[in-house]
Amino acid sequence: MAVVIPFKGILYNPLKIKDMSEVLTPPYDVISEQEQRAFHARHPQNIIRLILGEQTTSDSEKDNPHTRAAAYYKEWLNDGILLRDNVPSLYLSSVEFIINNKKIIRYGLIALVGLEPFEKGIILPHERTFSKVKSERLDLMKACHANFSPIFSLYQDENDILSLLKDSALINEPDMDLVNDKGHRHKLWRVTDTNIHQHVNNAMKQTRLFIADGHHRYETALDYKNWVASNDTNFDENHPSNYVLMYLCSMQDPGMIILPAHRILKYIPDTEINQFIKKAEGYFDVTSIPFSEETRSKALNELLDSLKSNAPRNSIGVYLKGKSLFYLLILKPNVMEAKFGKTIPDALKPLDVTVLTQLVFMEILGFTKERLDDKQLIAYSSNPEEAVSLVDPGSYDIAFILNPTRIEQVRTVAGEGLIMPRKSTYFYPKVITGQVINPLTP
Repeated sequence: MAVVIPFKGILYNPLKIKDMSEVLTPPYDVISEQEQRAFHARHPQNIIRLILGEQTTSDSEKDNPHTRAAAYYKEWLNDGILLRDNVPSLYLSSVEFIINNKKIIRYGLIALVGLEPFEKGIILPHERTFSKVKSERLDLMKACHANFSPIFSLYQDENDILSLLKDSALINEPDMDLVNDKGHRHKLWRVTDTNIHQHVNNAMKQTRLFIADGHHRYETALDYKNWVASNDTNFDENHPSNYVLMYLCSMQDPGMIILPAHRILKYIPDTEINQFIKKAEGYFDVTSIPFSEETRSKALNELLDSLKSNAPRNSIGVYLKGKSLFYLLILKPNVMEAKFGKTIPDALKPLDVTVLTQLVFMEILGFTKERLDDKQLIAYSSNPEEAVSLVDPGSYDIAFILNPTRIEQVRTVAGEGLIMPRKSTYFYPKVITGQVINPLTP
C-alpha cells in the first residue's frame, strides 16, 4: 500500500561542519522566538535559516524569510556546506534520551514516501491542522523546492523492518553522531544495500502509515505537488514532488513515547473565568486542591498524580488566573453520550482532548470553530509546570492539564478515518531537523 523508497539525500558536509549540533534544530513549529534567535546566532549555516528565517521590517515580496532561505540553500550547496549523496540510501536514525530517570533509544527510518490523498486510506492523519500554517509552509516550499524536515509517521512493524535495518547498520560507526541542547544523542547511518531497499519496499507495501507529527507539512506537500503539476510541463509520475521526506517509526518500538499537550488559553473574559467552575459542575465532579506559594509545587504534583490515577474516567486539570487553587475535573458517567449522541463518533468520545474541545471549550466557554482555528489564542506545552507558569504573569488566563493520548487511541481513530482535535498528541522527542534534506527538483 505505502510506497517507501531510498533516495540521494542532502546532508551537511562533516569536513565543513565539525559539530553537527551547531547546525541542527528541532522542527520549526516547536521553536520559540527566543530559541529562533539563539539558533541564528549559533552558526551561520544553522538550518534555522532555511526553516524559520528571521523577519525584518523591510521584508518585501522579493526579499523575505522564504526568499532568503532559498538563497542560503543554493549558496550552501554551491560552497559544499551541503552535499548530495552519490547513491540512493535509506537512512537509519536513532535518538537516545532519558525520561523518568530511564535511558530509552528510539529508532526510525528516514526515506521517501509516495504522496497519497488521505481518502485513499494509505497514509492517515489523526489531527486537525491550522490553515494559515499550511499556506506559509507552501510559500517556503515554492521558494526552496526541498523538504528540510521529515514528517514523523508510524506503522505496524509486522515484518520486523527496523530489525533488518539495525542488523545492517549498527555494525558500522554512524555517519552522524551528535548531542543536542536537551542532551539527546542522535545518530544516523546510511543503508545502501539494494537488497535491503527492495525488502523494505515490499514490506511497506503491506502496511498503512499513520502521521504522528507533521500534518501541516504533509498537507503542504500535497498542495505543492498539485502546484508543480499545474506549472511544470515536465511533471510526470517520476517527478520528485510525488514523494515526501518521512521518518518512519514502529508502533512497537520501546522508545515510542507520547506526552500530553496541555492547553493554555488567552483572552478569556473575567466573567467566564469566574463562572467556569460552576458551569463545569454540571458535567464534571470537581475537586479543588488549594495551595500557598510554598506548597504550590506539592499541590501540582498531587494534581498530576490524581490525573494519572483517574485516567480511565476522563480527568482534566484546571488552573485559573487569579486563583490559588488547582481543580481536578472528572467527567460524570454518560455525559458525552447524552450530550452528543451520534454527532461525535464512538472512537472519539472517550478521548480527553475530545471532552476538552467539545464540552469545555465549545459548550462551557462558548468557543466557535474560528476561535479554535486561531493558533494565536491557544498555546501548547508538554510541561505542566510551564503551562501553569504562563498563567501567573497574566499572559494567559486558563491552563488545562491533560493525561497523554495513548498510541492505541491514535491507531483506532486514524484507522477509522477520523480526526482528533489539534495537538492531541506530543510525540517525544521530536524528530530532529537537518539530518537529511530531500531535494524536490529533478
